[in-house]
Amino acid sequence: MGVAYGLLGPVAAWDGDGEPLALGAPRHREVLSRLLVARGRVVPVDRLVADLWEGEAPAGAVGAVRTFVSALRRVLEPRRPPRRAPRLLVTQGPGYVLHAGRDAVDAWRFEDIAGRAGAAAPRGAVALWDEALALWRGPVIADFPGARWAAADRARLEALRLHAVERRSDALLATGAVREAAVELEAHVAAHPWREDGWVLLATALARSGRRGEALEALRRARRTLARDHGTGPGPALARAEDQILKGSRGAGAEEAAGVADGVWGRAAAAWERSVPAGSRARLHATAGLLRDLAVTGATGLEEARVHRQSVVAAAEATGDADLTARIIGSYDVPAVWTRADDSEGAGQLVRAAARAAAEQAPGAAPALRARLLSVVAVESRGDAAADSRPGRAVDAPVLEPWRARAERAAEDAVRLARQLGDPALLAFALNGAFMQSFGRCGNCTGRETTGRELIRLSGDHGLPGHEVLGRLVRLQALAGLGDLDAAEKEAEATDRLAARSERPLAGVFTSWFRALRTCETEGWATARPLYARALESTADCGMPGLARGADALVALVPVMRADGALPSPDDFAGLDTGPYRPWLEPLLLAGSGAADQARRALDRVPRPPHDLLQEALWCVLARAAQAVGHAPVLRRAGDALAPARHELAGAASGLVSFGPVARHLRAVEDAPAVHE
Repeated sequence: MGVAYGLLGPVAAWDGDGEPLALGAPRHREVLSRLLVARGRVVPVDRLVADLWEGEAPAGAVGAVRTFVSALRRVLEPRRPPRRAPRLLVTQGPGYVLHAGRDAVDAWRFEDIAGRAGAAAPRGAVALWDEALALWRGPVIADFPGARWAAADRARLEALRLHAVERRSDALLATGAVREAAVELEAHVAAHPWREDGWVLLATALARSGRRGEALEALRRARRTLARDHGTGPGPALARAEDQILKGSRGAGAEEAAGVADGVWGRAAAAWERSVPAGSRARLHATAGLLRDLAVTGATGLEEARVHRQSVVAAAEATGDADLTARIIGSYDVPAVWTRADDSEGAGQLVRAAARAAAEQAPGAAPALRARLLSVVAVESRGDAAADSRPGRAVDAPVLEPWRARAERAAEDAVRLARQLGDPALLAFALNGAFMQSFGRCGNCTGRETTGRELIRLSGDHGLPGHEVLGRLVRLQALAGLGDLDAAEKEAEATDRLAARSERPLAGVFTSWFRALRTCETEGWATARPLYARALESTADCGMPGLARGADALVALVPVMRADGALPSPDDFAGLDTGPYRPWLEPLLLAGSGAADQARRALDRVPRPPHDLLQEALWCVLARAAQAVGHAPVLRRAGDALAPARHELAGAASGLVSFGPVARHLRAVEDAPAVHE
């Protein structure tokens, strides 16, 4: 039908010839933009009324909305016969829905083109980024800057735009257009000085233009700006950029050394290819070691390692050599801090493979190899990844599921063996498994803080930088959960320094989240919100889907859960991927929409929260929903589960979000009438 719509600037619409349509009065344009933001979902009339007036609506508001819709229908389909049903702006159930294809809305086209640009080679990427950014005519829905219903989309699209500007500059640098990139990046950081990636790219462009002094000064400006105006310390990316520029300024020696290393790598790889027969066990060993090292290089390396690891294990099993298989499985001692698996199915397969390999070991087999296999079982059984049956419901009495019992025993045995053997690297790996299995109940931050301290000491004494980063992040999370945010900030700073020196770029993702959490606790949600936008952006392409999926929904919950008794507006979550958190958010969203009976039914069947870093937060979410609809069984279970965490901050042990003191949520549970019925 040829109508196109614009949200990236003032709200607009164009006919099939590209001519602008006269949308009429502001209320008409606001209804159109509100329906577009709903992305093809029905917006009930009462929701339209509430959103348009954002206060006490006048008596004739419903009739006014119907008048606005009728006027829009005439504009969008001017040649529609009088009694023929509209095809674009349609009445459906209790409200209206606007039918529009992805190519018809500039915001959706921008998202799609940006997705293609991110996967393109540099020269093609520049053209695609240009095409995407050309769609922007001004701020998102510029006509209604204060509209609460547009806030989430506005923030998300603006974050994507800034990301697009930086990725375009990155692509320009890759094509050699360094001077053009430097000019554009100067303007970018002047307008958006909190963008650390922008500063890093600017310094890189200046350095490659032969302006090393200006590049270093740009990094100093970035540090001052981030500390003075935004209350955040520099992340590892700034430190790495400065280190690289300083190395480059030391003359030809560093460049020559790098060239020698590259040359040796190439010759050694070629010699390996010639000398080691295809299909040999040596190749399997080497591939497993390469995947382990690749996993800590950044997002791309982590994704590649995850994709290929299972194939290498399967190839080892196919040889029929139990010892070889055990060594291949046990060699992957990559530090892991997030308790939700990036690939639950793959993690479950690895747990079963490690358990098979451990069972097939001869009685006199090396205890170190057994400890490694047990550590794999413990680490990969994080959350419910190793579940071999459906987890129990939140309303049921707590039980120790068989797969969890096996994983906890594996962690305990691995630590015991590693201590007996006196092997620091093995003990660090085993302690990683013990951390992953420390979530059998809520409120164990003190125990995890102890584990973090041991990992830091052990790794520092024996030169294990990867596990020292892990230990500091574990301690940061535990201290945040305990409410000691100053001590947690010291761990964040130490993590950033260590990650920069040891080239562990993904650590900065977690410290970025913590600084948003800390700002929210100390300065409030409004001040923390842009920091959360930055954290979400850094997470989107970090190679850790177990962390990234649903993260924006967690952030959207923060202001709701920090307010006593508040319920979310389902529309605030309509454009968000709730990801793995959907089962626990659904009852709360239903309660917020007024569907109390549906919320109660959802609470009847919702599974218990996973045993991971967010279990306290998710129990608080369930408690809030149960309190809203009077569901006594879930209220009582939530109260029992949360009681051991009474002196902690709900969710803060994740290092991502805080829903405020657990004690406050417990008081709400204890005071709820349904609990006393």
